Amino acid sequence: MPPEPEPEPAPDDPAARRRLFAEAARAERPDLALLCLLIGAEGDPGLDQAGIDAVQIELDDLAGQLPYAPTGGPGAWARNLAELLGTRYGYRGAPADYRRLESSLLHQVVRRRRGLPILLSVVWMEVARRAGAPVYGVALPGHFVVGFGDPYGAHVLADPFAGGRLLTDDDAALLVAGATGGRLTARMTAAADPLDIVARVLNNIRAWAQARPEHSAVQLWALDLSLLLPSHPARLRHERAQLLVQRGEFLAGAAELEEYARVVEAVEPAGATAIRRQAAAARAMLN
Repeated sequence: MPPEPEPEPAPDDPAARRRLFAEAARAERPDLALLCLLIGAEGDPGLDQAGIDAVQIELDDLAGQLPYAPTGGPGAWARNLAELLGTRYGYRGAPADYRRLESSLLHQVVRRRRGLPILLSVVWMEVARRAGAPVYGVALPGHFVVGFGDPYGAHVLADPFAGGRLLTDDDAALLVAGATGGRLTARMTAAADPLDIVARVLNNIRAWAQARPEHSAVQLWALDLSLLLPSHPARLRHERAQLLVQRGEFLAGAAELEEYARVVEAVEPAGATAIRRQAAAARAMLN
């Protein structure tokens, strides 16, 4: 008899969740909602598989409340989403949401109906996608929004943080100018790749924790997940090594610094030397 297949690892196990995250990130068509929910499970150990399933069911239910194939093109989809999520269910954001970790965790955003622009946009996108809408994320600098229609043709933009308010080109340009002082370009309104969205969510979490040293554990798991993405900046390994040293994990931090020095030595010999000095300093802290 052929051996029975090994059972799937329990998603409630932290190591199994990370394996699932890595697998989901490498899927041919990454499941954005699942990846965001697995991020949420890192930030909230109380989120188990039943809780993840409940959020997916809630998104399905919301999609079922949208009119099927509305007439009026992209604008009709955008208005219907705004009426359902923004008006009827009260999904939107406020300045105070930037100060809360929950605003970056999808299950908490669905529960509270509050969150950062990018997480609210994930809700809009996942509900709209399930309903058959031509929807995509738009990674404007400093303020994520959603698009309906063809990003290179007829389309409309909506701002879930403002309850789904439709955006004119001038509105989008003002958002970009306010965030960067620069001008809106066509490249900024292109459809965002799902893994780029996940990376941006994790960047937000890292930035939130970095400003709060007492939450270094949050920064660490956000870095760990970022490093599981198929493509990530090499500098994240340096950031992780430095964080380990800051947390008092001197040997682990020194080892990672030395490994990072080996990676960069071919292109930045002077930088590698400086990193090795950091590793030696970390080891010296044990004396």
